[in-house]
Amino acid sequence: MPGAQRLPLLAARDLGSTLAWRRGEAISAGCFIAEAQALAETLPAQGRPINLCQDRYHFALALAAALLRGQTSLLPPNALPATLGQVPAEGAAPYVLSDDDTLDVGALPRLAVQRPAAAGTATAVPLVAADLEAACLLTSGSTGAPQPHTKRWGMLVANIGAEAARLAEMLGRPTLVGLTLVATVPPQHSYGLESSVLLALLGGATLDACRPFYPADIAQTLAELPRPRALVTTPFHLKTLLLSGVALPAVDLQLSATAPLSPQLAAQAEAALTGPLVEIYGCTEAGQVASRRTTEGDLWTTLGALRISAESDAAQGERCVVAGGHVTEPTPLADVLELVDARHFRLLGRANDLIHVAGKRSSLAHLNYHLNRIPGVEDGAFWLPDDDGEDVVRPVALVVAPTLSAREIIQALRRQIEGAFVPRRVLQVAALPREATGKITAAALRRFALDTLSATQAGTAAATPVAAEDAEVTIAADHPAFAGHFPGRPVLPGVALLSLVMETLQARPALRAALGEAPCIASAKFLAPVVPGTRLRIALRPQGRGVAFEIHAAEVAVARGQLAAGSA
Repeated sequence: MPGAQRLPLLAARDLGSTLAWRRGEAISAGCFIAEAQALAETLPAQGRPINLCQDRYHFALALAAALLRGQTSLLPPNALPATLGQVPAEGAAPYVLSDDDTLDVGALPRLAVQRPAAAGTATAVPLVAADLEAACLLTSGSTGAPQPHTKRWGMLVANIGAEAARLAEMLGRPTLVGLTLVATVPPQHSYGLESSVLLALLGGATLDACRPFYPADIAQTLAELPRPRALVTTPFHLKTLLLSGVALPAVDLQLSATAPLSPQLAAQAEAALTGPLVEIYGCTEAGQVASRRTTEGDLWTTLGALRISAESDAAQGERCVVAGGHVTEPTPLADVLELVDARHFRLLGRANDLIHVAGKRSSLAHLNYHLNRIPGVEDGAFWLPDDDGEDVVRPVALVVAPTLSAREIIQALRRQIEGAFVPRRVLQVAALPREATGKITAAALRRFALDTLSATQAGTAAATPVAAEDAEVTIAADHPAFAGHFPGRPVLPGVALLSLVMETLQARPALRAALGEAPCIASAKFLAPVVPGTRLRIALRPQGRGVAFEIHAAEVAVARGQLAAGSA
């Protein structure tokens, strides 16, 4: 790609058209450009911005300002101080762009991001060097240190153009202009960056600034936006939304990624939200690779000019490689694919996901697929213990299924998977240790499984259901957390709910003693908003080596999770 080539910051569109919605305000493309140019002037002449903005419009502004300044935006997997402290030191010094002044960024310089006042409206679209390293996605490696994956602007333009063309074709529209994107995924993740931010900048769609969390918030956000509108989400978030019982407004498109979606869940989503559900397949190394409409079959079709082929490698064996389009160098895929031809394939699972039990082969993704399609299973994951060299190692299932017994889960699995993979142990847990995107890392699942399993084997888990120890509290209308969360639409933040759980634990000496000197939140899932005047019931019960908690408002579960012993 010639170094002199320059490409537009925005795809061709009327600069008076709406590029973003923020708190009910329509922001035009021309206004966005002017605000990005004004913000760019405040950035340091040299440096690498770490974009930690949570407001999606602020994130897009910061990304665009960095591009106009010729700087590479660093996108870490989270905003923990330990992660920020491990940002690669090569190149220009990093600094933080954030719209949260309470965020702990350690010793890194911080620049607050907000909409510049009186920026005016631009009349032309600025150009960006095609070979500029526009973004560097930092993913957690096996050592825990963030691993960099850079994306040049020209590659992103080509990738998003192919995605936009495919989605417009599926919707029977000439372009995506006017389609508003509501996303539950963070913009720092590759999928969130591509399909909730860049699909607006480079694909002609419109982004919504917020990231609704609770099912009721997702429904309300969608209902407040004009059609056509799309929901950009993940299988985990989608399942939580459908299980919530919240009435859902119609959408014109649903996008899902990060894990394969079952046909059953896809059909439920299309019935509830009416719009077609399209899955995106890709990886951090290659970006978006293919798509499928899940209810129409299991065949994936590559985007644009991308082509997939099989090759043999002395060290790796046979593997699939993608090339063409925005993938300028042939890139190996970490998944096992069944190729139909260069443009069509079936996804069988990740190469490092394959497991062997009693001479049989399967993938954890396949097993998880069948586990999570069982009615009554809210969430679940298979885990294969380490081989001790003696007995045949059998998989273990960790399941969130309050209404099912382990025996019922095993019986349901016997009808779906080979007998060698039916778990001997089903561990009922309050929640799994998922990240913001809904993913569970192999390391996190292993730690969680070992802790839960060892506690059960040691006899610390209850053999029969234990009555929950309940506490009740009414959330006052003048609770201080409502002042900034959110103005005009007060919702009690998750941290305040967790604080109530810890207060309840302190008043339960027996449970408190089981968690040692420094109890901590091992996992938490927030299911519904808590508004002023809500009466909450907080229930605690022993589970594994920890204590499970559930918070209810009347008969509605608003949060659940698990407490564990921490380090003093």
